[in-house]
Amino acid sequence: MKIPFSPPDITNLELDEVMQALKSGWITTGPKTKELENSVANYCGTQKAVCLNSATAALELTLRVLGVGRGDEVITSSYTYTASASVISHVGAKIVLVDTAKDSYQMDYQKLEKAITSKTKVIIPVDIAGKPCDYNKIQEIVENTKSKFKAKNNLQKAFNRIVILCDAAHSFGALYNGKKIGSIADFTCFSFHAVKNLTTAEGGAVTWKEKVGLDSEKLYSEYMLWSLHGQSKDALAKAKAGAWEYDIKKLGYKCNMTDTLAAIGLAQLKRYDKLLLRRKQIAEFYNKEFLGTRIKPLVHDDSECNSSYHLYLTRIDDANENIRNKIIVDMADRGIATNVHYKPLAMFSAYKELGFDIKNYPNAYSQYQNQISLPLHTLLTDKEILYITKNFKEIVESYFS
Repeated sequence: MKIPFSPPDITNLELDEVMQALKSGWITTGPKTKELENSVANYCGTQKAVCLNSATAALELTLRVLGVGRGDEVITSSYTYTASASVISHVGAKIVLVDTAKDSYQMDYQKLEKAITSKTKVIIPVDIAGKPCDYNKIQEIVENTKSKFKAKNNLQKAFNRIVILCDAAHSFGALYNGKKIGSIADFTCFSFHAVKNLTTAEGGAVTWKEKVGLDSEKLYSEYMLWSLHGQSKDALAKAKAGAWEYDIKKLGYKCNMTDTLAAIGLAQLKRYDKLLLRRKQIAEFYNKEFLGTRIKPLVHDDSECNSSYHLYLTRIDDANENIRNKIIVDMADRGIATNVHYKPLAMFSAYKELGFDIKNYPNAYSQYQNQISLPLHTLLTDKEILYITKNFKEIVESYFS
């Protein structure tokens, strides 16, 4: 067998939506992008959503909309993909990394609170693998540290505390205390990349929670400006008769979503509840098969969380980095693609050059050294799932028998 790690699940429904967009003559940002924005907002239970070309763009533009820049600090997890942190550097702020809690993929919340200074403007928690963070605890922390917060502009004054900007690249459709991710944090950024649960090939979105003093229409316009060169009109607005003229209101970027990509997302959203259910079924089968073994999976659901089951993370008891890497090669030799989520940021050259040292993040390293992610996607057949579990158990035990 040849089992890929995370191929996109594309059906005739997606093909038909894309063909409609292509035949319409409107393939850049237009009616389908606006429709997807409305659909994402409705799905998450928010008034507005902005669709962009990536979750990375959504994170960075949110920092820019908030006015975060030089002299500011933004805190995120040491155990995440680089996009959670690189955007902080892009806007000129200081990256502050927090170690995970022991035997956890999430930040150590005590260390998070200790990392907050008068320069901290934003916390970027990460919903790793589709399991939401402890948002009650994070909200409690930002309330407890309000006295340290110093607002730099009117939008920051509307919050009057550190802003919670969720990296929810993995958790579209997940629930925390019965509420959809996207409606809980102050701002939430999703990824619709090719390997994500819901894909637009490349793409992302940002939603925000309504708040007194927050003008959602103005916020939406700010995102539009930043995402299209600071241009006061998009192509759809300029297409109206005689409406060619526009202004450049700021030196923005080019990270808008197109209608061809939005069309894929619209079709995916129609199927999404069934896709989530299948992912959960696969994960539950894995869980049952690994009971009583040294393979320890992430617990996705608990009394507070209902995961979107984006990734199936496991740790191998008593395995070190060398054994873990050999297991990955052995799985590949049997046609099974696996992965590691994630190598802690302090282990990468770019972060070492910024002064980060993995010795300061021992819990993150401990999570990483024996971590293996198994295929979890909706194209897996029951036969393939059995093949994966059988071989994974055999290979793992061969190193400890």
